[in-house]
Amino acid sequence: MATETRPLEGDWALILGASSGFGEATAIELASLGMHIFGVHLDRKGTLQNVERITGQIRAAGREAVFFNANAADAEKRQEILNEMETHLKATGRPGMVRVLLHSLAFGTLKPLITKAPADAINKPQLEMTLDVMANSLVYWVQDVVARQLMGHGGRVFAMTSAGGARVWQTYGAVSAAKAALESHIRQLTLELAPLGITANTIMAGVTDTPALRKIPGSDEMKTMAQARNPGHRLTTPKDVAQAIGLLSHPKAQWITGNVICVDGGEFIVG
Repeated sequence: MATETRPLEGDWALILGASSGFGEATAIELASLGMHIFGVHLDRKGTLQNVERITGQIRAAGREAVFFNANAADAEKRQEILNEMETHLKATGRPGMVRVLLHSLAFGTLKPLITKAPADAINKPQLEMTLDVMANSLVYWVQDVVARQLMGHGGRVFAMTSAGGARVWQTYGAVSAAKAALESHIRQLTLELAPLGITANTIMAGVTDTPALRKIPGSDEMKTMAQARNPGHRLTTPKDVAQAIGLLSHPKAQWITGNVICVDGGEFIVG
């Protein structure tokens, strides 16, 4: 049960992309603040050990960890997960107590839009998949969570964006479009969720050494450039972002909504 000193105690967070990077760090941070964690992740056998480590840390903090190994962008899987969440909440006597939803899905096609050989350029299915996973899936999850009354007044919706929503990088075109769409979705959700007392914000992390970043061609150069221009002369860490989300989840942050919030030590403003 929440207390004045630990206002998130006993509530639940739903983390989409919970097994690495920002999702992992946020799950652990919110558990340290007293929250139980529903986590959705997509991992093969070789990386499941990391999931076991994360759930172990959450449980060591005295919190529940209910994780689902499934494609968060699959509509049928989404309904199955939500059904199981509802069943679990009812069984524990805490229905409708999802306080935080974090969308941190990083799966898309990294190909240029224009190439000398047309076969090397991104195609329609790849472009649409990137947009669906990294942007549109946020809307579908929020729609269902709200429709099932799993989140109410005081709820928080967060989505992870990047400077790529406004800037360009070779082969990042489809992801850049998805980030721009994600920010637009958050703005619209802000308007439509406000009457329900639910806030929505986009979190723009600085360049962070995560598994997702390492998949981007030229990521080493990106990290070097970011570290050089960052006023703090270091990269952003997943923990930096997780701690910011923890702060924004506090009831006193109720009037902060509709923003792209930079968590980057000032990196974005210096170009």
